[in-house]
Amino acid sequence: MTSAPSPPTRDSTARPPGDAPDEPQTRDWLPRLRRFGYTARPVDDVGLRLDPPYAEPNPRLWALLRVHPASRAARSVGWGGPLLVALFAGILRFWQLGKPNAVIFDETYYAKDAWALLKRGYEVRWPEKYNDTVIDLGSNVPVGHDPSYVVHPPMGKWVIAAGEWLFGLTPFGWRFMVALLGTLSVLMVCRVGRRMFRSTFLGCLAGLLLAVDGLHFVMSRTALLDLPLMFFVLAAFCALVIDRDKARARLAAALPMDDEGVVRPDASIAETLRLGRRPWRIVAGVALGLAFATKWNGGIFLAAFGLMTVLWDVGARRTAGARRPYLTVLKRDVLPAFVSTVPVAVVTYLATWTGWLLNTAPGDRGYLREWGADHPSSGVGGLLPDWWRSLWHYSHQVWEFHVGLTTPHDYESNPWSWLVLGRPVSYYYESPAPGAEGCPADAREKCASEVLALGTPLLWWAACFAILYVLWRWFFRRDWRAGAIAAAFAAGFVPWLNYQERTIFLFYAVVFIPYLCLGLAMMIGAMIGRAGSSERRRVVGVVGAGVLVLLIIWNFIYFWPLYTAHPIPVDSWRARMWFDTWV
Repeated sequence: MTSAPSPPTRDSTARPPGDAPDEPQTRDWLPRLRRFGYTARPVDDVGLRLDPPYAEPNPRLWALLRVHPASRAARSVGWGGPLLVALFAGILRFWQLGKPNAVIFDETYYAKDAWALLKRGYEVRWPEKYNDTVIDLGSNVPVGHDPSYVVHPPMGKWVIAAGEWLFGLTPFGWRFMVALLGTLSVLMVCRVGRRMFRSTFLGCLAGLLLAVDGLHFVMSRTALLDLPLMFFVLAAFCALVIDRDKARARLAAALPMDDEGVVRPDASIAETLRLGRRPWRIVAGVALGLAFATKWNGGIFLAAFGLMTVLWDVGARRTAGARRPYLTVLKRDVLPAFVSTVPVAVVTYLATWTGWLLNTAPGDRGYLREWGADHPSSGVGGLLPDWWRSLWHYSHQVWEFHVGLTTPHDYESNPWSWLVLGRPVSYYYESPAPGAEGCPADAREKCASEVLALGTPLLWWAACFAILYVLWRWFFRRDWRAGAIAAAFAAGFVPWLNYQERTIFLFYAVVFIPYLCLGLAMMIGAMIGRAGSSERRRVVGVVGAGVLVLLIIWNFIYFWPLYTAHPIPVDSWRARMWFDTWV
């Protein structure tokens, strides 16, 4: 087992790789914060600060496994570990994916809308109480032409439609792609955690925590839009972290090296070097456009991540020696960053509306598709094409719907209660009789079969402390990793606090679960301690961290029946209702 990265050997006072602050000098007021844990000692080798190495596993581990550190097996651990964790997550998510064999919760909208997109290119109206017919007829269900007013862009439904195209209009078909994206998101968290922490162990730990989170698990097995939204946002986050590493490595390679082989800062290079093509920013722009085209709150991440990546450039140029890093970034980096993300995201968003845009025949077109042609404009709007004005008018109606949605719902919740899992959402509930539908024959009364969108409680409650740790780490240690985690979490959570009267649900929180897991893995890494810590300190840290992780896994197993609709006696179901608000 490895832990937090060990300090570079070139400087005994250096920080662990990836842990160095971007600020090379302290201001007068900063030393006063040392009583709270603030540190700002610079690493002498700027190359290590710009491009820190990955932690090497403990030699005793290789000896125990009888693997030579230079062997192919040792070199493949960076991919092998994450792939094993993703395989574990995939087995969990695809096991009996077609159960329950029913249209559950909001699948009643998105599974049928996805099928309509496949058949018509736009969403259509479906008869009332049609779910049983969909289950009975499957892919043979008739699809009408009457357009339907829908309140979310089409990308998430196209994702669901891909699974239906492969496997038909069945529960397995409409859940397949969501389960696949859920599995891939675990792999991505492992890899981005490894890159951020420079530790394969901590990266795999973050992915494992995501694999055993109940809310992520349930959302990966349900055809809703929020899991695809989470996936696209996470893909953008990963792409920007990769871009950060490559840009800083390019800066480090350009800086001069002294006679002792130590890379030194150079103001001229830091202020004039062009960082060249940055294709990962374009990847991030595409991913953010797909997120926005799934649900509109994906646009918040476009703004947050755009600011974050520009600030990363400021930190890189400051570390490299720039005397005016903000002005340098304004001159050299801001415009390329904007062009490679925002216009790309906008074009990607519009491309997802292709089916709606191309279907213009009378009686066979999407909702409000010809509004622009039917309502000509003589003003400035007349300069815009009709399809653009139609889409804008449609979008305005959707915006009014979202900001005015206050219809009461039994499972609505206030976002302040999300982190403590105050009010989970029941997607499906049946009460099979003893001996029927999997209910044990010796049950004294009816069983409970439920799919409950509930995060693994111990993981979420531990993550509350991890959020505080991340904020402390970012403010007092200037740790960019903590800042990135905090920014992504805040972009997914804080905006909902402005809508106290709106009807919202706990499952919206799935978008920021990956960052809770990254933050918790970071805190657990601190619990384990640095490689240079005393043996007693390390033993205590490893035991404490191990107990916490095992308790989280046990907690996931304990609530497994509530995540999978596995029938259990009502008494066992009641025992898992830890709070009245969970019923």
